[in-house]
Formats: sequence, structure tokens, C-alpha cells
Amino acid sequence: MLIQISVAPEPIVGRLVTPPMTKTALIVEDEIFVALDLERILVDAGYDVAGIAADRDSAIAAAPGCSFAFVDINLRDGPTGPEIARRMAREYGVKVVFVTANPSQIGDAECLGYIRKPFSDAAILAAAALACEEEATAHDDVIRVVSG
Repeated sequence: MLIQISVAPEPIVGRLVTPPMTKTALIVEDEIFVALDLERILVDAGYDVAGIAADRDSAIAAAPGCSFAFVDINLRDGPTGPEIARRMAREYGVKVVFVTANPSQIGDAECLGYIRKPFSDAAILAAAALACEEEATAHDDVIRVVSG
């Protein structure tokens, strides 16, 4: 179960206040050891992880409030990763990076790019920084998808 608590900031007269970009990730992965490894990498680097989802329904339920997600393609309920990515991007503005051994299955899903399994800590952190629009060091294992 996910519980979200929001506290509205006090208004500042005369200035427009823009909330800071959150650094909250969602991990959509049905292999628990892979998911826990991703979580460890992100938490150790200072990112928040909203949760780990192993299928479409739990991923969509956990998406609100997340700024980015690492999504596998083949999950417990089948090859639903691309559909999950489309829905999270359109409905919640979540930026998606696929972490997969099967990048040919991405199709036309909305995503920033993908990382092949097995992955390195550095590749995951480079993709997270990219998703959060932070200054990121380029990494050869993060393949950007350019829609055109």
C-alpha cells in the first residue's frame, strides 16, 4: 500500500514559487533481486524510491508522484512494459527508461531510452540524472531514444 502525504507550501506574496523537481523513482521489475539492486543503487545516490511494481496494475497505481521510472519489458503479466510506459508518460508525466534484455520489444513506447541488462551502477545513475534533468555524465550503456 502506498500512502502519499502532501503539505502545501505557504504562499509568498509577490513571487511565483515553483516546486523543486522531485527525484522519486518507480521500479517496474518482476525479478526481485534485479529490483532490489536498482533500489539500492538509487537510494545510495540520494534518490527516493516510491516502490517496486511487478505488473501493469501495480505500476500504474504507484505512478502518481513519481518523476521517473525504470521499467522492464517482460513482467509478471507478460510483455506489458511498453504499455505501462505509455500510460505513465501520458497520464502522470513520468519519464521512463527501460532496463531490459530485449530492447527490440520497446516499439513506439514513450521513453527517454534504455539500458541493457546486465547493467552497471554508473549506467543506472546516468539515466536517473538524465530523467531528473540533472547534469549527467554521458554513459555508453544508456541508449537514448529519439522520437522523430
